[in-house]
Amino acid sequence: MGSGQVTSSSELFDFQGKHVTVAGLGVSGVPAAKVLHARGAAVTVVNDGDDARAREQAAELRALGITVRLGDGATLPEGTELIVTAPGWQPDKPLFLAAREAGVPVWGDVELAWRLRGPDAAPWLAVTGTNGKTTTVQMLASILTAAGLRTAAVGNIGVSLLDAVLGEERYDVLAVELSSYQLHWAPSLRAHSAVVLNLAPDHLDWHGSMEAYARDKGRIYEGNKVACVYNVADEATEDLVREADVEESCRAVGFTLGTPGPSQLGVVDGILVDRAFVENRQKNAQELAEVSDVNPPAPHNIANALAAAALARAFGVPASAVRDGLRAFRPDAHRIAHVADIDGVAYVDDSKATNTHAAEASLAAYEPIVWIAGGLAKGAAFDELVARSAKRLRGAVLIGADRALIREALARHAPEVPVVDLDRTDTGAMLQAVTEAKRLARPGDTVLLAPACASMDMFTNYNQRGDAFAAAVRELGA
Repeated sequence: MGSGQVTSSSELFDFQGKHVTVAGLGVSGVPAAKVLHARGAAVTVVNDGDDARAREQAAELRALGITVRLGDGATLPEGTELIVTAPGWQPDKPLFLAAREAGVPVWGDVELAWRLRGPDAAPWLAVTGTNGKTTTVQMLASILTAAGLRTAAVGNIGVSLLDAVLGEERYDVLAVELSSYQLHWAPSLRAHSAVVLNLAPDHLDWHGSMEAYARDKGRIYEGNKVACVYNVADEATEDLVREADVEESCRAVGFTLGTPGPSQLGVVDGILVDRAFVENRQKNAQELAEVSDVNPPAPHNIANALAAAALARAFGVPASAVRDGLRAFRPDAHRIAHVADIDGVAYVDDSKATNTHAAEASLAAYEPIVWIAGGLAKGAAFDELVARSAKRLRGAVLIGADRALIREALARHAPEVPVVDLDRTDTGAMLQAVTEAKRLARPGDTVLLAPACASMDMFTNYNQRGDAFAAAVRELGA
């Protein structure tokens, strides 16, 4: 960790009369355009698409006096002094290449929100990582609420950051989920404390390389004031802490599923303990909660709870609030959600496991497992996932467009595991998949939907896929 004093770049930016281009309509572009216009900027919105939804949004903005160009997101409007982009727009788009050539800065919605904070703005406790961000932020918000603090889960989840910093409600602290896309476009962000939960290959088509992806994740540590929290089991996260330039008093704090050392949080005899935010941490530890207080108590979810606890403790939250907040937390649907027990077999929906890293964490929580997997692979390889999980598998049922990739990995690394390959991609395939899984399962087993793939080949999103699984399970048990 660098030791240089970092000055905040959150000085209010004067938008009056500035020519600002907003790249992209949608959930971030429309509110950004309105906010900028209200602050006196001359706003032009550019958007690649020209569909019915885009035309509807364009009409709303034009009625306010905002210029909108549909079907042309590549050309830099003349006179542009600043671009505010939707987080998903890739850095190599012609618009941004032209901006770089012209010396025009590019901000994302997070950077805009950070710059628009008032002088008494709530500090940010920030969370990123390949998997577990949403759950960790929600746990953190629950812990902060249990401590009597006014807070909200914001960013890539819940309340929009612009609403949080500009709305009438006053917060004591914000629990902020940030994606790698958002961090890429947020050069001035300086959190109170932050965590990178884990790092695994994801969105490499957007970032260009694993190194660039990790670098963008690591931006979350820049300028941290109190704690840079990292995953002891994932050395890459600690490496990012070492590379970060933070404030003088900021500390590195690890979390581990094992016994914690000094300046770490961990687990001892079923108890979550803190050896970071205690007096004489060389000798002392503070009990925070029991593993059974974590819902559900799967290993990766306990890691999420420890990360949330570390950020809360960095903000000065008492141990009792960590316990009460974890007990009060309820996970979102489709995140290792227990659906039913039928004939001694548990059925668990983790449709949110849309990549191999998330699926591996899910598979590590149970055994023996009948695994329902498949969908859109997004360029992923499955050999490592299957090799690490093979001993837990009773059987596998494969669905979706890229199921052959998983079937081939199973043949290489788990040839003894029976596999049912469903050669159909209609939504009704889920009922057949659950039926086949029931046939393979024995009492004491878990039928686990952890697809390791995206859902859009068969479903609108992972929510619909999880709903289809739950409905099939209910039909099976009727």
